[in-house]
Amino acid sequence: MEPAKPNTPQAENKLHFLDYWRIIRIRMTVILAVFLLVAITTTAVTFMLPKSYMSLVRMQVEKEASSILPLLGIRDSSGGIDPFFIQTEFEKITSQSVLDPVVLDPGLNLQRRWAKDMGIEGSLKPEEARAILKGKVDVRQFRNTAIIEIRVYDKNAKEAADIANKIAEVYRQGRLTFKQELSKAGVEALKARLDVQNKTVDDLQKTVDDYREKYGISDVDIGGGMPASLLEPEVVRTLEGQRLQAENAYITANTLLERLRSLKKTSPEKLRNALPTALPDEGLSKLLVDLMNAEQNYTMTIKELGQENPTVQKSIAVIKKINTQIDERIDGILDGLQARVDQQKNTMDTIKTKFDEAKTNDVVNLKQYRPYFLARRDLDTQQRIRDNLQFRIIQETVDKSLLSPASVVQIIDKAEASTQPVRPNIPVNITLGILVGLVMGIGLAFFIEYLDTSVKTIDDVERTLQAPVIGVIPQNVGTLLEEGPESPHAEAYRVLRTNLLFSRKKPDANTITVVSGGAGEGKSTTIFNLATTFAQGGQRVLIVDSDLRRPSLHKFLNVSNSLGLTNYLLKQNTLEEVIQTTPLPTLHFLASGKLPSSSMGILNSVAMKEFIQEIKKRYDFIFFDSPPIMGVSDASVLASEVDLALLVVQYRKYPQLMTIRAKQMVEKVGGNLLGVVLNNINISQDSYYYYYSGYYYDYYYSKHDEEDGTKKNGESKKSTGRGVDLKQKY
Repeated sequence: MEPAKPNTPQAENKLHFLDYWRIIRIRMTVILAVFLLVAITTTAVTFMLPKSYMSLVRMQVEKEASSILPLLGIRDSSGGIDPFFIQTEFEKITSQSVLDPVVLDPGLNLQRRWAKDMGIEGSLKPEEARAILKGKVDVRQFRNTAIIEIRVYDKNAKEAADIANKIAEVYRQGRLTFKQELSKAGVEALKARLDVQNKTVDDLQKTVDDYREKYGISDVDIGGGMPASLLEPEVVRTLEGQRLQAENAYITANTLLERLRSLKKTSPEKLRNALPTALPDEGLSKLLVDLMNAEQNYTMTIKELGQENPTVQKSIAVIKKINTQIDERIDGILDGLQARVDQQKNTMDTIKTKFDEAKTNDVVNLKQYRPYFLARRDLDTQQRIRDNLQFRIIQETVDKSLLSPASVVQIIDKAEASTQPVRPNIPVNITLGILVGLVMGIGLAFFIEYLDTSVKTIDDVERTLQAPVIGVIPQNVGTLLEEGPESPHAEAYRVLRTNLLFSRKKPDANTITVVSGGAGEGKSTTIFNLATTFAQGGQRVLIVDSDLRRPSLHKFLNVSNSLGLTNYLLKQNTLEEVIQTTPLPTLHFLASGKLPSSSMGILNSVAMKEFIQEIKKRYDFIFFDSPPIMGVSDASVLASEVDLALLVVQYRKYPQLMTIRAKQMVEKVGGNLLGVVLNNINISQDSYYYYYSGYYYDYYYSKHDEEDGTKKNGESKKSTGRGVDLKQKY
């Protein structure tokens, strides 16, 4: 049992730039047709369109604001350009409130003038004239600024300028009027609200005064304004500060005292060193200096005089006395510190007692004074509201007086009559027509290519059929008997012959048929020229026209089809009587003969099998022509009876599914499909196939051009005519 063969992954079908270029070259006719149609139509329509002039007015549009900083110094700090504001103004400019005054303006008289242009007696209705005017107006923003451009298009240049200026003026006046009316209504509303607010503040002030008198409340006045707070809370806050200060002083002094007493017990020497720093004392410092001098004197005298000397003894007595005085001084300092700690503790306890009493009184008072505090809070709130209303009224009044048309809308450039029409833009229209035509042409070409499911490349064949392509045949191929062995087309068949010989697995496989999915794919021409190529190589070759229903090979040789294969299979003639010779000695031909209606299916007979076995012994290679395999059973029969089968696929003719079906039919009857021949390739148009045959053609033509140049005058080449004389072999 053979081991299973691993599945070979197919290469991904990735499109290269050259594949796109190949499609463009192949569909160049479609691209040029669409391109010329669109370009010519665009040019013609452009020159037929009426001329139109454009006038432009530019104005700076800002949000409503006074000419100077407002009274309170409050100005909108949002900054930048508000796109929503600009877009809103676009809509306002083209609204009915702006366009109607322009339409009804007696100076412009647009209703009557446009009615005359349209051939209508009288004048247009306002809504009709407004619709026409709106179609002539184009509003834009200038490069991310607060400048708005109003463009008006009309066939009359002066009329376009007048309309643009009028629209800008109506818009500017409308903005000013709206702002003034808005400010007036706002001031009146604020004054009415201020009267109500004054009444509210007066009522609350009376309530607060009544509570203050009732409870005897004394407020602390800060800065001469409204009462800020009561005395009781201030006393509590003051005592709390004093208590915290006394507590901190007591803790600091007590901690120092405990530390110094600890040093006295553990290390008196360290206490002597630390005490002058912690508690500076002039007497202690003087005693420490005297002790240091006495110790130095003792050290100097003991070395010279000895221990028993009276002077040394005197120095020792002085040192003892000073140490006693230092200890007494330290005890006095510590006692003084203890007294200070006790005094600070008493102070702390006294302040704490007063604080607790004041805090208790404050809590009681706060509960009692709650109605007063609530009333005072409401009074403060209402007074702030009243003050804001008063400031706002003053601000709006001043801003209203400062408002001017230039502060709302400023016309920068007025519209002027144009000297050159802007529509139609001939260069732009023609350029767009060319570009659109080119894009549409290329797009249509690729769409047609997408819809075309026929075989286009060798990759298509090998991917869909899973079969190798062993031959690529160019377009406009004739018979090699007429063109000769040096024909530029002969090399394609020699490549096919070489691939066929190397692809067959058995050396004795010498019977070959060519099949195709549909009619007209070049089976007969392919098998005739392939047989001719084998014969030109020295092999004994027989061509059998086994397409009994529509024979065609006899037409290539200009012979009669009255006698042939059917006569032999029906035992009417012998093999020697039906086989004919050709101008090529090694190439013989067997026509199909006349097919009686009673002998349909004669190819699937014992006589046919015996015939194949007989001629296999006489010839090196036998080639059988066949009908299309999709419609007639004869092709399937031949594929099952011969050794090898070739599938001819015509370039860009039938869908790939039809070719797949043809291959499946060959395999279904047990035929040995050797490979695929891709036929009728236009190599000059499709550069994809140039590498398969193009180099040979270049070489062939250049070679013969050189030979023609070396021929002498009067010398001519031999020609091969179609009407060759054939005779029977036997």
